[in-house]
Amino acid sequence: MSTSYAEPVLAWYARNARDLPWRAPGATPWAVLVSEIMLQQTPVARVLPEYLKWIARWPTPAALAAEPAGEAIRQWGRLGYPRRALRLHETAAILTSRHGGMVPADPDALLALPGIGSYTAAAVASFAFGQRHAVLDTNVRRVLARLVAGQPVPAAAPSVAERRLAESLLPAEPAVAARWSVAVMELGALVCTAASPRCGTCPVARECAWLAAGRPPEPPEAVRRRTQRYDGTDRQCRGRLMAVLRAAGDPVSRADFDAVWAGQAQLARALDGLVADGLVDPLPDGRFALPGSAPARLGTAALEPTA
Repeated sequence: MSTSYAEPVLAWYARNARDLPWRAPGATPWAVLVSEIMLQQTPVARVLPEYLKWIARWPTPAALAAEPAGEAIRQWGRLGYPRRALRLHETAAILTSRHGGMVPADPDALLALPGIGSYTAAAVASFAFGQRHAVLDTNVRRVLARLVAGQPVPAAAPSVAERRLAESLLPAEPAVAARWSVAVMELGALVCTAASPRCGTCPVARECAWLAAGRPPEPPEAVRRRTQRYDGTDRQCRGRLMAVLRAAGDPVSRADFDAVWAGQAQLARALDGLVADGLVDPLPDGRFALPGSAPARLGTAALEPTA
């Protein structure tokens, strides 16, 4: 690995790293795994308070597995993409029943857990167990695209060549490689940001191919990906329906959903999707509940609009 990258980036991280609880020396592998799931597509500022509440309530996989899945969804709050909470609950149950309540260190064993892909498996193996893996989140990919390739943004999905580049830049010592991965991630989050990079404070600005090329702009399609609308989408509708369920102590009626979303066809479609995803249980009396908090589920007939 080029020391012109490693030494300044690691020195910068030592001075500027944020004090985050999942990076603390005493953070357990479970705490690291929870943080990585929560941080998927969600900024640190939103994750931090929810993470602290989650770990305080469920400090171990066994503690979470002992409660219904609906409680995980309720505790997830407004983090978005609540299927992540459902997958965390499933993972907690598997860890408790098959792994002695412990998070495995082996990346292949991590990949076998629900909702864990190549990035999360590499991140947990690196940050929880100090292993040597390329950790390619959005921030890391953007830094490497600019620094080495001279591109303003990475491609939509990591390529084989991009992964090989990231692996080639890892320090040989596993513990240092893990620290390098989190340091580059932090550099992308704080300095080499998507919209307003602060090149004047970057520790590797003199080596940056993108800066040397005059900071060419993003292609229009990349800008569109970053600015997709949210208002009025099915995702917003799903979020409104989940908020109703989380706030209610008891099952809710279709009228409770009607009160928060006017478009009946879109509401029915969103509700049907939530049931299919296992996030909502339709009940025999026509009401709806979070999973595991009420009697057995019905089919989608219960989703038809009421008269």
